[in-house]
Amino acid sequence: MKKFIEEFKAFISRGNVLDMAVGVIVGGAFGAITSSLVANVITPLLAWIFGTPNTDALNITLRAADEAAGTEAIVLGLGTFVGAIINFLVIALVLFSVIKAFNKAHELAEAAKKKEEEEAAAEPEEPKPTTEELLTAILDELKKK
Repeated sequence: MKKFIEEFKAFISRGNVLDMAVGVIVGGAFGAITSSLVANVITPLLAWIFGTPNTDALNITLRAADEAAGTEAIVLGLGTFVGAIINFLVIALVLFSVIKAFNKAHELAEAAKKKEEEEAAAEPEEPKPTTEELLTAILDELKKK
């Protein structure tokens, strides 16, 4: 049991697990924001366009409820489905935009790094003296002494 606890402790303290936990928490908050956007902004606009108080009015009742017979209504929830599709599209659009911005930033960083490397390679290095030149310089110094 002690080994199991130590392995679990090592697993949970890895950076990837912590990053994943942060991602899940931020993802949950982001889901709440997009759900609010769809429910409080986009859905009322669609309801206004279709002339209904909300998208539930877009639902189709296939069979009405009959209390005497004890049957419930059968409703085709098109309005709810449209809301779910819009929610998905909004999330997908935002994720696409974030990933596109990240990729662009990565490309710019790579281009800057490549440019630095090219500039460093383009700078001419000072020519190194040949062995003969070094020996001649040494010989001249020896002659001066």
